[in-house]
Amino acid sequence: MRRADLDRVVEIERESFSIPWSRGAFQYEIEQNRVARCWTGRVDGEVIGYLCLWEIGEEIHITNVAVARAWRRQGIARSMLTEILDDARRRGLRMAFLEVRPTNVEALGLYEALGFHVIGRRKGYYYDTGEDALVMEAELGAARPGKLR
Repeated sequence: MRRADLDRVVEIERESFSIPWSRGAFQYEIEQNRVARCWTGRVDGEVIGYLCLWEIGEEIHITNVAVARAWRRQGIARSMLTEILDDARRRGLRMAFLEVRPTNVEALGLYEALGFHVIGRRKGYYYDTGEDALVMEAELGAARPGKLR
């Protein structure tokens, strides 16, 4: 993700979430947050989706993933998630985490299909509705060589 992508990213964000990240939040992630990594999915140069995560130690925490409304249900989110999880495995990272609304049945199904399972609940996490967040994790594989598990 680049600064030039932010107008389109914010547009997708607003059509995807009731509590959207601001342009400034994305800009902070790509320019200042040393643990953040953000990618865009593109078709013919057009940004059609994005994914942001934090990489800390041997873990990744997926912070944001969305696909433009016109491009949904075509496997784009699955493809982006699969790519970053496969990359994390190749680099020896051990765990992936994310939060999701319990009512987001489509996302839950996708995450479960990719190996995530619910490990907890954050009460009142979403301030727009007071809805809890389900905390999900996926084990990515063995520890890095030479490190204890």
